[in-house]
Amino acid sequence: MYARDHALIATPIGVIRIEGDDQALTALRFDGEAAPRSGTAAPVRIAAEQIAQWFAGERQDFDIPLTPAPTARGDTLRQGLVAVGFGETLSYGALAQRLGSSARAIGQLCARNPFPLIVPCHRIVGSGGTLGHYSAGEGPTTKSWLLEHERRFAKRTML
Repeated sequence: MYARDHALIATPIGVIRIEGDDQALTALRFDGEAAPRSGTAAPVRIAAEQIAQWFAGERQDFDIPLTPAPTARGDTLRQGLVAVGFGETLSYGALAQRLGSSARAIGQLCARNPFPLIVPCHRIVGSGGTLGHYSAGEGPTTKSWLLEHERRFAKRTML
């Protein structure tokens, strides 16, 4: 068993708590208000650096070891979420069709995502482009902020 570690980092949308051990991240939570704290485990430190870069507009993808999904199918669905590009959105139904799943299963995948932001469930929207739900931070308000942030920086890099 590896020792658990965590970091707390301040972001424009509040404090993010990064949890992990020496092998991988175990969770990412939007924690509201808390004093910043550095982690010591390599995956936690790397995640803190990469998340800060993402908020600064210097990073679009994450390269951080994550605790494996509980099943092979869960891993396939998680990778499908990761494949939705920076600054893009896809409906629950469209992602379900792409992954051979159902819109309801995609909704559950997003609702139970232990790594919001890193596994970008905020990029999944309702049919017709409606914002839909978001299980992290302040819900749809946070989701809207994240999508706008990505659109702003995606335009800057798409020259």
